[in-house]
Formats: sequence, C-alpha cells, structure tokens
Amino acid sequence: MTALLQAVATVAVAETNGISTDVAVTDGLVGSAIGAVLTTLVVGALMIAVVPDYTDRMTSVVLEDPIDSLLYGVLSLVAVLLVTVLLVVTVVGIFVAIPLLLVAALMWAIGSAIAYLAIGERLVGRDDGWLKPLLVGAGLNGALALTGIGGLVAFAVGAAGFGAVLRTALP
Repeated sequence: MTALLQAVATVAVAETNGISTDVAVTDGLVGSAIGAVLTTLVVGALMIAVVPDYTDRMTSVVLEDPIDSLLYGVLSLVAVLLVTVLLVVTVVGIFVAIPLLLVAALMWAIGSAIAYLAIGERLVGRDDGWLKPLLVGAGLNGALALTGIGGLVAFAVGAAGFGAVLRTALP
C-alpha cells in the first residue's frame, strides 16, 4: 500500500529543453515513512468515523489473539500471491487477478490500520476517544518505516491486522 501512495505522490514533470525536471515528493526511507503515516491516519480515521463498532471489534481481535491473527494473515497473503500467479499464467485469469490484488491491498490497508490502532490503544488507552491511539499508531508505523529492521516488524503488524480482518470476514 505504501508503494501505491508513493506512486500517487510522485510528481513527474516533463523534460523541458533537454533538462530533466523530475520532482519526486517521496524518496527512500523518509518517503516510506510519510506514506506509512498517511495511510494509517487516513484509513484509520475513515474506519473510526464510518464503522466504529467494527473497528473496536477488530482491535479487540488483534489484541486478544495476535499470534493466530499473524499466522492467518501471513498464510492468507501467501495464498493470495499463489492464486494470483496461477491466474496470471492462464492469461484469461488476469481479469480476475487484478481485482483480487486490489481487494487484497484494500484489506491489507484496513487490517494494518486496525492493528496499529490496537497497538496505540494498548499504549495510551482510549478513554478520550480514538485520536490518541490513531496518532500513536500512525507515528509508530512511520517510525518503523524509517528503520531497516522496522519494515519486518511493520509487515508482522500489518499481517496480524490482515489476518484478523480475514478471519472474521471469511467463514
């Protein structure tokens, strides 16, 4: 999802008089951190505003059973990737693979935001509402994106949220 935000945020200006004027808003680790923070803030805020009961229920699932959610998320991601490769190989399946990947990316963004909200809730509580947990979770996601090993931790957090969302959505 961060790559999608980077692609959207990258502004490319056409070459003028043989001089490249390529302006990239997001580059490297800082760009990844900005994308991670913005994704968590936007998706988290939308989840809190539109479906607060669902958000509360999902954060509880992540906090109550993080290991099962993580394993379910990783295995589901592997399954989505394998199914996508198989669909692309059949050529006709490309028309199914593209929407599958888009839905999976959306579910990942929702799950990741929920997992970071759950961590923020655990760290600062939610007595005053969702604002503090949202800001702490987004900040944590951005801080993890700034470090090399943080990407692995961020993946695990996202996978736990992805798994929690899918575990409750799928029969």
